[in-house]
Amino acid sequence: MNFTDPLSFHAGKLPLLISIPHAGTRLTPTVEAGLTDAARSLCDTDWHIPRLYDFAQHIGASMVIGHYSRLVVDLNRPEDNQPLYTTATTGLFPETLFDGQPCFMPGKTPPPQERQSYLQYIWRPYHQQLQLELARIKADFGYALLLDAHSIASVIPRLFDGQLPDLNFGTNSGASCSASLSEQLIECCENQSTFSHVLNGRFKGGYITRAYGQPQNHQHAVQLELAQLNYMSETQPYSYLPERATHLQQLLHKIINTMLKWGEEQYSQ
Repeated sequence: MNFTDPLSFHAGKLPLLISIPHAGTRLTPTVEAGLTDAARSLCDTDWHIPRLYDFAQHIGASMVIGHYSRLVVDLNRPEDNQPLYTTATTGLFPETLFDGQPCFMPGKTPPPQERQSYLQYIWRPYHQQLQLELARIKADFGYALLLDAHSIASVIPRLFDGQLPDLNFGTNSGASCSASLSEQLIECCENQSTFSHVLNGRFKGGYITRAYGQPQNHQHAVQLELAQLNYMSETQPYSYLPERATHLQQLLHKIINTMLKWGEEQYSQ
């Protein structure tokens, strides 16, 4: 099986790496042939996140973007597939959608040997790229900042009650970054009233945040899960809505600037 271009990578000039693991829509033939009608729309995709964060690449952030759908292999789950949440969740090789419906028709899930190839040729290259770029940034600046960028439908009863806050920051309950960094990010959000926000609510950070957030080693990771209604249509065809997105991008720009300023102040002492 040919796994060409499992990811795209842009090397920047700032001490910030943006990871986008769930925007991919590419499928393998086996996965595509086995999907249920409910799964064929790829409804659990982090739609348009590369476009939403395009400005960050232009100002000099590094960026890694996964090309394959999370229905092939989830780049934000650990290689050993240990669950990250005690509540409802999906695994390394998802069997259900966020709403609980099955991903695959009976008897149509990819065989274990094929899924191991997904791990080897899709999952591992993504994480190797993250590791290489974080190491380069640390070598150049003495520290590294990682923003793991996600989005999700604003209402998913199986995963959370009611409507999700607009911006959901996750720092693995404070373990993945300095407390002063998360405090400044929340302060940044409190200086506006358009978008709601929460720190370590339903989404505390997935595997990427937990694995690479090592503040004791001057490597700080934050996950940001966005409610999709603020920049796109949450129903098919999941259209990008530029007028809404522009307002959200303005806050995202401030959030990224807050991270960068924090790093400069923290490590210039």
